[in-house]
Amino acid sequence: MAPRTVKISAVDLFCGVGGLSYGLQEAGLEIAAGVDIDPACEYPYQSNIRAPFRKKDVRELKAKELASMWPKGTIRVLAGCAPCQPFSSYRRGTDTSHEAQWPLIDEVSRLVEGTMPEIVTMENVPRIGNTPIFKAFVDKLEKLGYSVHHKSCYCPAYGVPQHRRRMVLVASLLGEIRVPKGKVAPTDYATVEQAIRGLPALEDGRVDPADRLHKSRKLTPINLERIRSSNPGGTWEDWREELRAPCHRKSSGSTFRNVYARMVWDEPSPTITTLSYNYGAGRFGHPEQDRAISLREAAILQSFPRDYEFVAPGEPVHFAPLGRLIGNAVPPKLAQAVGEAIVQHVETARAPIRRARRRITASPSSVKTSCPVPSPAAVA
Repeated sequence: MAPRTVKISAVDLFCGVGGLSYGLQEAGLEIAAGVDIDPACEYPYQSNIRAPFRKKDVRELKAKELASMWPKGTIRVLAGCAPCQPFSSYRRGTDTSHEAQWPLIDEVSRLVEGTMPEIVTMENVPRIGNTPIFKAFVDKLEKLGYSVHHKSCYCPAYGVPQHRRRMVLVASLLGEIRVPKGKVAPTDYATVEQAIRGLPALEDGRVDPADRLHKSRKLTPINLERIRSSNPGGTWEDWREELRAPCHRKSSGSTFRNVYARMVWDEPSPTITTLSYNYGAGRFGHPEQDRAISLREAAILQSFPRDYEFVAPGEPVHFAPLGRLIGNAVPPKLAQAVGEAIVQHVETARAPIRRARRRITASPSSVKTSCPVPSPAAVA
C-alpha cells in the first residue's frame, strides 16, 4: 500500500464485491463505506475491504445519510460504477432506454450535488461516453464547479491481464485533474500464463479441495469433444464437421468465432464477462486443460489477488451468482491506478493552499478576501 500522506476517504456506490474499493485502498485511500443493493456482496466486501457495507438502494440513499459516512476533516471521494448492462456492447443494439438501470447515473448526480465531495470518480463501459445521460452528468459536474476528465482506458496498460476497455471519469473541486495514463508497455502486458499458470490442474466439473472458488463447470460430452479439438487462439473451424453447432453452419457463422474457444497463454485474456465460467459463452476455454476457466481464474484475470474471499465459509459456491459478481467488478489494478492519481492530485492541490495560508498568517491585511482560501476541512 502506498504511504498515506493526507487523509482521503472514499464512499463506494454500487460497490459489488469491492474491486474498486480494493484498488483505491491499495493506493492509500481510506474506504469509509460501500453501498450496494445486493446482499451477496456483503460478505466479500466486509471480509476483504474491512469497511462498513450498507445494503441500500442508491435511489433511496439521502444526501444527508451519505454525508455522514465520510469521516470529518478528510478529502471526500465519491466513487462508483453504476450497473453497465444498458450500455454494454454485448447488447448488440438492443433498445435499453426503458431499463431501470438507466437513471442510476442521475442518482449519482443527485448525491454529488447534495454532498459536494472534493473528488468524484466513476467507471463504466466505453459506450456510455456517447449517451445523453452521461453527457448530462458531465455537464452537471461542470456547472457545480468540478474540473472533469474522462477517457477510455485499455486495462492491460494498467497491469490487468485482460483485453478489457473501461471508461473512467475523474472530477475535482481542488483543481484540474486527469485520468491516469497506463504505464505498462505492450511488450510487458500481463499474460494469461503469468496470471493463472501456477494454479492446480483441474478436470471439468471438479473443484480444488484447497480453494473452493477454483472450480470448473462440468462440460457436456459434445462440448468436451469440442474443447479437445480446439487449439489455443483457434476457432470452431478447427473442429470436425459433426462437432459444429447449427449457428456455425450458417453464412453468419463467422461472427461466432470467439465462442467455444480457448484462450492463449502468451497474451492477456479476453474480457471477463458474467458468463466467463461457461465454455460456450466466449473464448473461455483453458489454454491447455480440457475445461472452461474456473471462477478463481476469472477473478485473477480481473486482477483480484489469489486469496480474495468471495463466499462465506459453509456457503455453497454457485457459478451463476459468482460469475455475475466477478464479471461485473471493477478490475482492482485499474482502480489502484485511479486511486494513485487521486492521491497525487490532492498532494499537488494542497501545496498552493498551504502557501496561501502562510501568506494570510504572515500578513493578513495584505491579502484580498474576495477569493477565499479553501477551509481546513476541504484540504486536511
